[in-house]
Amino acid sequence: MSTYVYGITASTYSGPPEHTSGVGDPAGPVRVLKEGELAAVVSDAPEDLRPKRRELLAHQNVLAEVGAAVCVLPMRFGSVAPDDDSVTAVLAERAEHYKERLRALDGRVEYNVKANHDEEAVLHHVMAGNPELRALAEANRQAGGGSYDDKIRLGEMVAEAVRAQEAEDGVAVRRALEPAADAVSVGPESTGWLANVSFLVPRDTAGEFMAALDRVREDMPHLEVRLNGPLPPYSFVEPGPAEPAGATAGGADAGMG
Repeated sequence: MSTYVYGITASTYSGPPEHTSGVGDPAGPVRVLKEGELAAVVSDAPEDLRPKRRELLAHQNVLAEVGAAVCVLPMRFGSVAPDDDSVTAVLAERAEHYKERLRALDGRVEYNVKANHDEEAVLHHVMAGNPELRALAEANRQAGGGSYDDKIRLGEMVAEAVRAQEAEDGVAVRRALEPAADAVSVGPESTGWLANVSFLVPRDTAGEFMAALDRVREDMPHLEVRLNGPLPPYSFVEPGPAEPAGATAGGADAGMG
């Protein structure tokens, strides 16, 4: 039977709690395969695996259980090897790489921060900071709403000001949180968020990161800020910047697909 791989960790890890359920229906037991100083957290792979909500959550929950106990390199959802021997062969082949990543990420977790504008609040914000916009809006008001062309001009100016504010705020969010993190990974721009950034944060200084996030919310009340974490370091498995694709899609490329 094929082997489903959740993540890679050190061989000292004994395994997740007994109640931990993996992918599949019924879910197979989660177990640990060891090879030298490394281990892979696995279960039997179901034949009809699909990226449904239940399966995605099962994948994420296994990694959360492992990550709560030890450093883990998370695999992408759907990582399947032909059998257990194939998994241990990859562990042996890429042992130095995996050990280096585990050392680099030990004691660290990922926080993903997404931000967008509160539409009403950002309109007030850009109007307050732009005298030309305020003057045009007041002129239109005094003219009973203004002409069609005046309304179009005002709308275009407001839209341009909001776009400029989006770019400014996206940079500001990242810069405000960077000092509290060891590494940063910026997500793809096509997500619909003005900021979609993952931060690698030491567990023992997570309070500093949360305090910095509170200051962002306080200093920029026109933003809606969402936090996801702590998570296993999905976006930092490979050295250098990465593009997180969400909690169930990030992870290592172990040659197991």
